[in-house]
Amino acid sequence: MKENYKSNHQDTFTVAGTNIDAIKRANERSGMSYNEVKELLAKTTGGRGTWIYSDTNIEEVKRKNQQSNQSEE
Repeated sequence: MKENYKSNHQDTFTVAGTNIDAIKRANERSGMSYNEVKELLAKTTGGRGTWIYSDTNIEEVKRKNQQSNQSEE
């Protein structure tokens, strides 16, 4: 049995009759966006061409590598 959606406000419709508010509600429940998936993959797998989504501080890694190499000598 379908439940009717009732609220205290009027939903917004496009000229073609699409219920914009219903679409927004459905989108909120739909899961990750394409860009969110790309970001997750970049942070968890280090995929190719995903450096813009990485939170790795490159300069810090270089500095730590340099310190590590100096301590080995």
